[in-house]
Amino acid sequence: MTVTEIGSPRRRKEDQRLITGRTRYTDNIVLPGMLHLAMVRSPFAHATITAIDTHDATSSPGVVAVLTGRDVADEQGSLPCAWPITPDQKAPPHPAIAVDHVAFAGEVVACVIARSAAEARDAIELIDIDYDELPVVLDLEEALTDATLAHPDLGTNKSATWVFDSAEAGTGDDVAQVLAASELVLERTYLQQRLIPAFMEPRSTVVDPTGEQITMWSATQVPHLLRLMLALTLSIPEGKVRVVAPDVGGGFGGKLQVTPEEVITMLAARRTGKPCKYTETRSESLMAAHHGRGQVQRLKLGATREGIVTGLSVDLLADMGAYLGLVTPGVPILGAFMYNSIYKFAAYRFSCTNLFTNKAWTDAYRGAGRPEATFAIERLMDDLAHELDMDPVELRRKNWIKHEEFPFSTIACLEYDSGNYEAATDRALELFGYDDLCAERDRRRAAGDRVQLGIGVSTFTEMCGLAPSRVLGALSYAAGGWEHAQVRVLPTGAVEVVTGVSGHGQGHETAWSQIVADRLGVPFDSIEVLHGDTQTSQKGLDTYGSRSLVVGGMAVVAAADKVIEKARTVAAHLLEASTDDIEFAEGRFSVRGTDQGLALGEIAFATFSAHNLPDGFEPSLDSDATFDPENFSFPHGTHLAAMEVDTETGEVTLRKYVCVDDIGNVINPMIVDGQVHGGLVQGIAQALFEEAVHDESGTLVSGSFVDYLVPSAADLPSFTTDRTVTPSTTNALGVKGVGEAGTIASTPAIVNGVLDAIRHLGVQDIAMPCSPHRVWKALQDGASKGLGAEEPVPDRVAPEQDAGPMNSSGNLPTGDFQ
Repeated sequence: MTVTEIGSPRRRKEDQRLITGRTRYTDNIVLPGMLHLAMVRSPFAHATITAIDTHDATSSPGVVAVLTGRDVADEQGSLPCAWPITPDQKAPPHPAIAVDHVAFAGEVVACVIARSAAEARDAIELIDIDYDELPVVLDLEEALTDATLAHPDLGTNKSATWVFDSAEAGTGDDVAQVLAASELVLERTYLQQRLIPAFMEPRSTVVDPTGEQITMWSATQVPHLLRLMLALTLSIPEGKVRVVAPDVGGGFGGKLQVTPEEVITMLAARRTGKPCKYTETRSESLMAAHHGRGQVQRLKLGATREGIVTGLSVDLLADMGAYLGLVTPGVPILGAFMYNSIYKFAAYRFSCTNLFTNKAWTDAYRGAGRPEATFAIERLMDDLAHELDMDPVELRRKNWIKHEEFPFSTIACLEYDSGNYEAATDRALELFGYDDLCAERDRRRAAGDRVQLGIGVSTFTEMCGLAPSRVLGALSYAAGGWEHAQVRVLPTGAVEVVTGVSGHGQGHETAWSQIVADRLGVPFDSIEVLHGDTQTSQKGLDTYGSRSLVVGGMAVVAAADKVIEKARTVAAHLLEASTDDIEFAEGRFSVRGTDQGLALGEIAFATFSAHNLPDGFEPSLDSDATFDPENFSFPHGTHLAAMEVDTETGEVTLRKYVCVDDIGNVINPMIVDGQVHGGLVQGIAQALFEEAVHDESGTLVSGSFVDYLVPSAADLPSFTTDRTVTPSTTNALGVKGVGEAGTIASTPAIVNGVLDAIRHLGVQDIAMPCSPHRVWKALQDGASKGLGAEEPVPDRVAPEQDAGPMNSSGNLPTGDFQ
């Protein structure tokens, strides 16, 4: 019986190297004569630079040069934004080194180049800079008024407004009319706090200008995009730039960027003619690497008294921060297609206003727009269930798309190809022990126990596999969504797979080897996967948006299939048979109905020697393929959380977490489990732990892991995970994305569970993260207002207007909740 690789829980090929210290992170790279960089960063969130004195730093021991914005003003260009969401989008210039204006605390204002990292760090203390402080704008509601401008020269804080309307798109009715006719309309305002990607490996860059090409090693998710953007930004011929992403210690979207530090290191290397290295400190990473999330979500949900949803209106204020990064404007727009989620609406309208503030800019963070959308709709569904005194799972069943309705055209112009929400939910309820836990919750509530129990529900779907190119083009994204791969068969029969996606923890080397092993019948250990170097992998669009397998993996499949067809031609020639009579299975070509055959390795060597090939046949089995999908993939799942809340202290404990995800066919269950577990932790972290906090002057006060609370394994229980399978119909393997699923679904499950535990005590909402103090203060406010479970849920208002639990934490400055 044939043992297939696909579906096998193979241990990752990468791990032996990683866990034995044979890694090559960028900061491990040492080149002869290499110089080191240190950055001077603005202590002010908004100011003009009036003078810079570099004399003492320049004469400091070991210092080779000091660069200021004025020194490089004519060559540094402006950092790129690849996603202008509207034709009239406004954006300030984004210099790598500020010239005369700084717009957030942490912006680079000078760079020291020295013979050692220590000498560079010492010298930055000797640079004297005079600033004139300017008023800051930090709050999105304030930014909307333009009373204080993040960039005075721009004349407004509004970058762009993007609208989707189902009535205009022809997919639904007018939302205002539908809401007006609805028996019940909920109006809510939810906040998405700022988060920091907090990847394990800080960003690092090494540039060697001494060869025929300028070579950059960088801790990046996007070597191909980085190469292109460096060439465009610095006016260097693209063929003269090589970018290598060696081992990369995590990214979560935080390394999907063209950073000021990468440009500065390139400029420093070109100026000095020597290799240069920059590695950021952890505090620099938290302060100056881009942040994620940061939204005010103003929502209206219409429904009947029987619990059938009718219309949905979404009005977002999205925090761009001080500048537009690589895909900053498009991140909230990705959520526009997901607010309707798995539900059927008659009308839908989405509007997003992107606003500048004097904070570090935002950009992609795990899920990128889709976690925000899922949080909003799942919170609304729980609020609606409470309003109607209906079980939240039953409410969802009334409104979701049934499995027999697929493929389903949504109100947001997408076509969901496959899914079975009933199966995933039923399995999750079974594993969770839903009825028993609900009964326990009710008993505790009736007894007035100090520790109350709540049940959180989240059902979700997401669009992932960022593509197709035509869709991205319609959304004004500058790049495409295709992916490239090459499969090379060596004379020995071993195989090299060159992939355009660039791994940083996903397990590409293992999964791609499993796919090719099954496709070509080659032993798993005889396959080598090459990636992350634009000289080795010359074409690609890199790794983000859960696209690696559903786009990059499909390119590998297509290239492997081309190898088979080339080899079939050679096999037919050598076996003196028609190609139509040649069958291929388990790595062997045979003549139908006979025992005559040749292994792929034999054909590979025959092709290499080229002694006996068909006339006109090029002596190579190597094959390239570029795959551009026709649709996204749509994983889905049901997540359930049992939350315990101590009503005297506000302490929140996650007692049990169950998730059942449907990601189509599975290549490697062990890798999938790792992705789901990691995603869950990051989503739970938003709900309970993490927040980027600024003081009233715009200074980040959560600039270390002492203050920015990243959960550890000790903070969380073991998760119960399972899967149902409805294969995708849009790719040959029937797979869907998984890298972001846990993050997207878990946040609302946790918050819904916390609220379910204490809603009967007058708590209608708690702003994330649900820290013990916030929960305790919300309980005190609920008790003082005398609200009970039978009271209608009041509308959430903006934090500066809210006297209730939204700004009750006591550990956040007023007005800084974005």
